[in-house]
Amino acid sequence: MQTVLLLIAALYNSEKEPSLGSSWGFLTRGLITATLYALGTCPNTVKTHSPHFVALHCQEVGGKNYEASMMHVDSFIKELLSSDAMRDFSRARVYLDKNYKSQEQFTVTKKFKKVVGKEICSDTLMTSTTLEKEKFPQHYFPDCKWSRKGFIRTRWALADCVFDLVNIHLFHDASNLVAWEKSPSVYSVTRQKALGYALDRISDQRYEKVPYFIFGDFNFRLDSKRVIESLCSTATMQTVRVDGTNEADKLIFRESDNDHKVVLQLEKKLFNYINQDVFRENNGTRLLEFDKELSVFKDRLHELGISFPPRAKCPQYHSEIRVNPLVTRSESEEKSITYDNMGPNVCMGDHKPVYLYFRLTFGAGKHANKHKCEWCQRLEKIS
Repeated sequence: MQTVLLLIAALYNSEKEPSLGSSWGFLTRGLITATLYALGTCPNTVKTHSPHFVALHCQEVGGKNYEASMMHVDSFIKELLSSDAMRDFSRARVYLDKNYKSQEQFTVTKKFKKVVGKEICSDTLMTSTTLEKEKFPQHYFPDCKWSRKGFIRTRWALADCVFDLVNIHLFHDASNLVAWEKSPSVYSVTRQKALGYALDRISDQRYEKVPYFIFGDFNFRLDSKRVIESLCSTATMQTVRVDGTNEADKLIFRESDNDHKVVLQLEKKLFNYINQDVFRENNGTRLLEFDKELSVFKDRLHELGISFPPRAKCPQYHSEIRVNPLVTRSESEEKSITYDNMGPNVCMGDHKPVYLYFRLTFGAGKHANKHKCEWCQRLEKIS
């Protein structure tokens, strides 16, 4: 039996900062701290999480201003690999996409390659035969430059079990004001389209089908319109427009009585709600009814129940972990699985890292290409 830990750490560089350099020390410490939590080196988790295999997916390691900040990435990787958290791991492989100038999408043939020592694959990423990388099609961005967002898939073999790990980065809500206009929002529809594209690609006939875990920065939001209608059900709305235009600059929701106290102020990049406790009480479970973006894929993806709160800045679950349904475990096995965020009292940047910890029970197979583990046997039955 092997224990596996999947961890997401989405780094974000504030648009107010010209480059990652000024905040690099902070972000590096944040991610290193997250990794320490994940590897069980903190006192509270050392007895419960001692994984044999760790997969860490990151997004935006180079920051928003990646052209100027990419020079810092090598230092980050070096510090991560030499950290105490990695001391008990004799082997590691890092896939690092540093080719920010390339606008092409590409795929390559996936093959197995034994991990020896601690390897970094970056300059040869485009010619690597052990991963698949693809940007979302350009027609997804008709009114702006081609986004870097897309997915990377790698295939792994642990003893006699083979599975794919997919690192995905979906689109964010560019404006709270636009997101509020209808349900589902235009941004939600675009994310669903992109996720559907990725799922089609990783489950097509080009490669042998194996179980997969898809985790990264989904940028999923709660249904903004429905959330606001619920939080401000008795409030009146005031629209403040840009001078000389009909364009909304901000929306102000006020209580009908109580001196017309402001309940919510909504702007393009601002979601300021008066009662922040609603996002923390019972880990925000009151708001889970508005977490609908994944429902379209309920027959293709499975997610364990969320027990951690959304970001209160604008209600959302950025970083999450999903698997295809065949990876679903029995009730007894579910009890050994942990799905949570980490570092509730530790500053780790824009997103709290999210992790999935589970045990991988192997079957009778002796070779990875025989696919004899339980998960792979389930896949054979439904293929």
